[in-house]
Amino acid sequence: MVAAMTTASRTAAPSALIVDDERDIRELLVLTLGRMGLKCDTASSLHDARALLKHNQYALCLTDMRLTDGSGIDLVQEISQLHAHTPVAMITAFGNQEAAVGALKAGAFDFVSKPVDLTVLRGLVQHALNLGAQPQTTGDAAKPDSTPAGAASRLLGQSSAMTELRGTLAKVARSQAPVYIAGESGVGKELVARTIHAEGARASAPFVPVNCGAIPAELMESEFFGHRKGSFTGAHADKAGLFQAAEGGTLFLDEIAELPMHMQVKLLRAIQEKSVRPVGANVEVPVDVRILSATHKNLAALVDEGRFRHDLYYRINVIELRVPPLRERRQDLPLLIEAILTRLATAQGRIRPLLHADAMEALAHYTFPGNVRELENILERAFALADDDGIRASDLRLPEARPSAPSQAQVQAHAAASTLDPSQIDPRESASSALPSFIEEIERKAIELALADNRFNKTRTAAQLGITFRALRYKLKKLGID
Repeated sequence: MVAAMTTASRTAAPSALIVDDERDIRELLVLTLGRMGLKCDTASSLHDARALLKHNQYALCLTDMRLTDGSGIDLVQEISQLHAHTPVAMITAFGNQEAAVGALKAGAFDFVSKPVDLTVLRGLVQHALNLGAQPQTTGDAAKPDSTPAGAASRLLGQSSAMTELRGTLAKVARSQAPVYIAGESGVGKELVARTIHAEGARASAPFVPVNCGAIPAELMESEFFGHRKGSFTGAHADKAGLFQAAEGGTLFLDEIAELPMHMQVKLLRAIQEKSVRPVGANVEVPVDVRILSATHKNLAALVDEGRFRHDLYYRINVIELRVPPLRERRQDLPLLIEAILTRLATAQGRIRPLLHADAMEALAHYTFPGNVRELENILERAFALADDDGIRASDLRLPEARPSAPSQAQVQAHAAASTLDPSQIDPRESASSALPSFIEEIERKAIELALADNRFNKTRTAAQLGITFRALRYKLKKLGID
């Protein structure tokens, strides 16, 4: 069954497409969205929905997961590919979080569970309409005004890595899916989070950043979810938590790997149920926030080690963004330096200093373990110390390279090699078999020693040897180590 509208009526109000095989649900959604000023078309099957999409444009689509002639996931994928500017939200069965996450991964803007909470639904619809009201961003290469003021330099760059990141950000910003931002310290993970917020439907609402490692464990529940007066000693008044502070906006959980296990459980429930229970309260409070998270640690490895919950990782990592370190985009260095020096000069009311060739060469050969944040600190210090003729290499005061100590893996390999006698290799054997056998025996000894040191924990063993977990598994199989 298809309920269509005339072209003339569409010009008066934004329109929505509702796809559900239950007549009662369709009528409820039409009534709710109609009161919000939307005109609605309805379809009871994929076939009918496709026919309507072929001839009409919509500000929003709501689709059920299970339809008479297929899955709503298929419709989500088609709309994401063929109608990229139409946000599509999935209606899922209550408690079916796997279906919700699957829909988000397929490109859904958001999801709502049955029985439909009309307050949650109205918030979802409003976010979708906000997207349509925003000017489309181009993700252009390196304009400072395309990112939040005061931090624009970190997303500048013409490198392929930054071009790809900006292109992905433009797509991610249109979704409500949780995003996990991975990257080393100093690469600008919070800036990426702020950019997602600023370019998305929640831009006019609060952006609340929180460093999970900076909150004492005993205060975490109160800080995140709030508390009621008298719920514990010192609770002299009701207090809203971080979730409530971010209502309608974005909650950025930086260094999420530092969350203790008991808070991981509570955070998972808050994300899944879209509600929180303040300390001392008897009922849960609904919250409407988008979750962005980040850490400089390898979260997948922590999951393997049992130090981070797999179900929470699965829930926050619907979309993963990797922010490249500065050493992987050295061609962006001149542009970054220009932007940072200009910003510093403007802030201090001074003329932008000249960067001499010896200073540029020194920066070009520096490894920047602290990434863009370290570059900013170096240039700010040099700006303060430089003479009137500009910044020279001596003004940068770059740390001198120190000879690195041998790694544990190198020490073990050396120890393993010292126990083998090359003279034991039969010279009559062909060169193609003698040397590889000797090298394999060295590898075997080093791996066995590392396994013993780490009580046969393969994740820690791989880290100690300086290889990936996958590479270790390959070598264990190849060398026949059980």
